[in-house]
Amino acid sequence: MLDRTATQFSHIKPGDTPYVSGGLRDFFVYRDLGVAQATRGKVIAHLVKANMAPEQGTGWHRHEADFQIVIMLKGWARFMYEDRETLVSAGDCVHQRPGIRHYLFDYSPDMEYLEIVSPADFRTVDVEPACEVPPPTPWK
Repeated sequence: MLDRTATQFSHIKPGDTPYVSGGLRDFFVYRDLGVAQATRGKVIAHLVKANMAPEQGTGWHRHEADFQIVIMLKGWARFMYEDRETLVSAGDCVHQRPGIRHYLFDYSPDMEYLEIVSPADFRTVDVEPACEVPPPTPWK
């Protein structure tokens, strides 16, 4: 039987939570969607937007998480997943398997994506490079 007491109902409207800096990356801004609180830390969902032009990107890292997806809402981003370059465009969904080494190195000025991760307090760990990373596209 489904346990309906482990989580709460949540309904967040666009004006309810602002985009804020101070998240994992300073060149992005983040908007909390209330899921971490509603699930008591089981899952986090937030919107992520480009805030500054890419200079060095995220660097090589992996996440200690059980589940992570990125759904690109606007614009595009270029990732390295292990040794494979991947262009993620508006409408695309990427499931990042647990522990995959990756590097977000380029993105458009209008990039915005929905990220859903479990657990909400997942960790990010810097890792050794898997390969060379192409340069980012300069913003005009």
